[in-house]
Parts: sequence; structure tokens; C-alpha cells
Amino acid sequence: MSATLREVAERAGVSVRTVSNVVSGFALVAPETRARVQQALDELSYRPNAAARHLRGGRSGLVALVVPELSTPYFGELAGRFADEADARSLMLLVQQTGGDPDRERELLDGVRGQVVDGLIMSPWALSPAELRRRPGGAPLVLLGEQDADGLLDHVVADNVAAARDMTRHLLGLGRTRIAVIGPQPHLHNATAARRLAGYRQALSEAGLTPDPAREVPVRRLHRADGAAAMRGLLDAGTPVDAVFCFSDQLALGALHAAAERGLRVPADVAVAGFDDVEDGRYANPPLTTIAPDKAAIVTAALDCLAARLDRTTEPGEPRTIVVGHRLEVRASTRG
Repeated sequence: MSATLREVAERAGVSVRTVSNVVSGFALVAPETRARVQQALDELSYRPNAAARHLRGGRSGLVALVVPELSTPYFGELAGRFADEADARSLMLLVQQTGGDPDRERELLDGVRGQVVDGLIMSPWALSPAELRRRPGGAPLVLLGEQDADGLLDHVVADNVAAARDMTRHLLGLGRTRIAVIGPQPHLHNATAARRLAGYRQALSEAGLTPDPAREVPVRRLHRADGAAAMRGLLDAGTPVDAVFCFSDQLALGALHAAAERGLRVPADVAVAGFDDVEDGRYANPPLTTIAPDKAAIVTAALDCLAARLDRTTEPGEPRTIVVGHRLEVRASTRG
């Protein structure tokens, strides 16, 4: 159990208020007194009561993270990073998942039932931009992913057009000219897949190639089973392909499985690439070439946006759009 302010004050020979001033970073404390109090804090392993501090400031210290699926490695890894960073900022993280259900997203957009949260970080799949813009007032909201926030909401996003263009250029640079994509999702309002498709088409056009609709395979979900089914469909249709760019690593892992089923060698017969840089892809056979979004930057930017809103350093009419970086991770699934 952590020591109390009174125990620290007795050890340092000062008042409880003086200890509180040191803990709070109050400037007007004599240097020698501050040093004596800090020594007592260290000796007694004092930990400040973050909940009490938040309550004194009129806040709960609770932040909600709303994602489609925690079972998806990308969102699972992202949630873990958010939990670590929230803890470092003396915040508690409440994680909710929606399954991409519009009613669930709509419910959570208005707040988490039974909880008073200081802010909401959300990655919506089903809600349209119009619905997001109609959100009533309340706790600050930061959007993750490709949503059209129309300049009305804080928004943290990767440049999916540029990332997909980079991956397609990589495959073209290997001499692959019959490149398929697995992952368009025309049924979703979320524009992530559409922008990755746009980047793929741009790279093909730059190379003087005409995009072929037969090589653009839509999916309902970004899961391994969907990737495997899409790859089997491509092969069964007899569509000539020498590379497959999947819009998630899970889809790519499914495509690798289907290729192995059909006796195809990766990358000799067909190169396979993904997106997200999840851990499973690094241990696939062969290890998966992928786009690695800067997940640490996503987490930091989203929490910084919330902090700015809560501290009122950014006026309500000045939403921010923060574009984080990415890198191309080339591994054995395309190199060989």
C-alpha cells in the first residue's frame, strides 16, 4: 500500500500542504525543502492517487476506446498500446467493441452506459459521415481511421492512398505486372479500403497498366477465412496473377494458406503482401511483407488531441486532422 501524504510529511518534517505542493509541482517551494520532501517520497514509495486528482479537477480520469473487433490482431495490438499510454498519463482506459454494428456504434457514440468518461476515441465502421457529424455535444471525440470528419472532429489517420501506392510500386518493381488486390469493402461507410484501392490503381496507372476489375476481390470481413476464400476464388476463376496485395495481414495470412493448398510457391509463383504489420505476419511461412502504420504515433496523437480538448488549449471550432506515417516492411513473401 502506498504511503499517505501525512506519512511523507512526518518523514520530511514538513506540513501535509507542503508535501501536496511538491507532488502537484507547485513552484513556490524552497529548493532544500523540495529535496527533503522528494527524498521522503522516494523512501516511502509514495504513489499519487490519480483518481482523487482527476475528481478534484472535475474529471473522472476515464477514457473510452471503441473499436470494431478486439479479436483482430491490429485492433488488439492498438488497444494494448492505448492501455499502456493511458496508464503512463494516469488515465484509466475503458475498451468497448462494436462488431461494426451500426446500432452499437450509435449507442457508444453518445457515451458509455453507466460510465462518465472524459473523452472518447473511436474507430467506426458502419456509421456514415453524416451520422458522425450529427453527434450531440458531450465528451470530446477523436476519430481513428478513414472517416470523412468534414473538419468537424479531431481525426487521426494514416495516408492509406500513399501506403497502398508504395506497396504496389514495390510489387511492380519486382517485375510483377498481374497484381490482384483482396480487400475492397464497398458495403462499409469506412473509406479505408476504398483509399487503399485508389492507391493501388494509381500505382498501376503510373506504370502504364490498366486496373482489371477481375483482380479486385471484395470481402465482407478482413479475416483469414475471407482472405483464403478470395484467393481460392481468384485461382478458380483462372485469373492470371503473379502477386496479391491484401488490405490486412489477416487476409494475407488466409491467402498464403490457400496458395499452399493449391501447391503454389510464395513468392516464386505468386508474391503475397499485407497491411498492418501484426505479429503473426512476422512468423508466417514465409514471413509477410506488409505496410506498418506508426501505431505509437496513432496512440500518442489521439490522446494528445483529447488532452488539448480537456485542457481547453484548442477551441471547439478548431478540429485537427493528424496524418501519421507508415513504412514498407519487405520480407520473404515478396522477396526471392
